Amino acid sequence: MSTKILAVDTATENCSVALLVGDEVISRCEYAPREHTTKILPMVDTVLAEAGLKLNQLDALAYGQGPGSFTGVRIGIGIAQGLAFGADLPMVGVSTLAAMAQGTYRVHQAENVLSAIDARMGELYWGQYQRKADGDWQVVGAEQVIAPEALVESMQTESGIWLTAGTGWEAYAETLSKLPVAMQQGTLLYPDSQDMVQLAKFAFARGEVVLAEEASPVYLRDTVTWKKLPGRE
Repeated sequence: MSTKILAVDTATENCSVALLVGDEVISRCEYAPREHTTKILPMVDTVLAEAGLKLNQLDALAYGQGPGSFTGVRIGIGIAQGLAFGADLPMVGVSTLAAMAQGTYRVHQAENVLSAIDARMGELYWGQYQRKADGDWQVVGAEQVIAPEALVESMQTESGIWLTAGTGWEAYAETLSKLPVAMQQGTLLYPDSQDMVQLAKFAFARGEVVLAEEASPVYLRDTVTWKKLPGRE
């Protein structure tokens, strides 16, 4: 029987939904800052209608767990929880950083990816990934929030060519150019649900699911020390 997983993500400026049915993916994605709440549910309705499926016919509901905008992550998880509660579906959290690694493979066939999201306040959300033989991804070290200068000082030298992904590269271009690895610029700026469903498929097969009430965000940054900057999330 084909695995059927719906993914929802609003963790960054991107707003996306994707439905995996076996090997087929139906997706919608739009750059829509501050419009997530009005865009996401119509996208869900559209992909389900295109597949001729209802929510309660799915196996799981995946969501972008972060890191990203605090507001965006909360919106995405809240919407995903509501959908999962209503259809009695288990949930699968997917890292936005890992999703960008998968997206970079989809676009560039890259198997070594450096994901960086601009975290504001002179920091970035960081993840270093290598693709495994089965198509899943292995994080090198751990995902973290870090100042680019500290990353340059602490990062180990790696062999091979590493493609970049995310908004952090433009925000901190001069500093990140000093990283001790051979880098090639990728084109992916934001996570996309069509990549999240691929990662969710692996997690679901491993039994890495939670009840809707247990779904939680991954901010990486301590919310107590965070402060909102003018015009920023």
